[in-house]
Amino acid sequence: MTLLFIRSLFVIMSGVVGYYIGILVQYPLLGAEFGSLGGLVIIFIENRLQRVSVKGLSSMVFGLLLGIFMAKLLSDIISLLPLGEFIHSISRVVLTLVFSYFGAVMALRGKDEFSVIIPYVRFKRQDVRGEDILLDTSAVIDGRVADIYKANFLSGRLVVPRCVLQELQKIADSPDDIKRERGRRGMELLRHMQKDPDVEIHIHEDDLPDMAGVDERLIKLARMMDARVCTTDFNLGRVAALQGVEVLNIHELVNAVKSVVLTGERLEVRLVREGKEPDQAVAFLEDGTMIVVGGARELIGKKAAVVVTSVLQTQTGKMIFARVEK
Repeated sequence: MTLLFIRSLFVIMSGVVGYYIGILVQYPLLGAEFGSLGGLVIIFIENRLQRVSVKGLSSMVFGLLLGIFMAKLLSDIISLLPLGEFIHSISRVVLTLVFSYFGAVMALRGKDEFSVIIPYVRFKRQDVRGEDILLDTSAVIDGRVADIYKANFLSGRLVVPRCVLQELQKIADSPDDIKRERGRRGMELLRHMQKDPDVEIHIHEDDLPDMAGVDERLIKLARMMDARVCTTDFNLGRVAALQGVEVLNIHELVNAVKSVVLTGERLEVRLVREGKEPDQAVAFLEDGTMIVVGGARELIGKKAAVVVTSVLQTQTGKMIFARVEK
């Protein structure tokens, strides 16, 4: 709503300026029409430039200024040579174009290496550990993100968009008992993280009213902020990756740090319950990996030595098949 008001005010002011310019040439109404049309064209161009980040634009402006400065130095040196005024004018134009182009391109390619960005003169904070990380609703409800952050597996500032908070509130107010408990647990987790001095977390007031879905708004916000998305939602991760957004999936991290078990390895496990097949029993490793043991139904509730026969990798994790050691 605020953006719409600013754009409308800009078009009206453009029309007023065009009207007064038109008075000077005896065509005030035509001037007002051209002024309003010019304002609309500028708004259209601004709307098409939404993908350009402030960080990249700032770096480009800095590189452009640096290129112009280098071109001015070389032009002054060349002006000392007796080459004539025409050659000096041509050389100034060519050097300015070439160095401006090289400066802008090199600054864009190395935008992450600037500690000071001109013309905004923003000094890089030394206490920030990395880029911003947007938390998805699923990552907040999951609850493991706080421990992962404290263990320094996540570097950067945690950002919770307002749309995620609204979705959490809807889940916490759900008539379903399980959903309501999950939503309240997520809200309680955010409250504890805000009070923790070791956790840097920020609530972002996202202003994207034209997008209905939370996932769509989250991806759009990540692209605008040049941030990463932390989630446990596999589908959201795939959609975000297709749009060029870096995704941090908690499930993938957990699967990556699980114990490596090889075929033929001997393990000692406690069989806790029955399997799907008549002779199967199920056990679990300390990291939660499930082991399906064949021919062990009568050993449920006891410890047994088993030998790994195969390891199956799925989207949700690893599943280990074994048999009782003879």
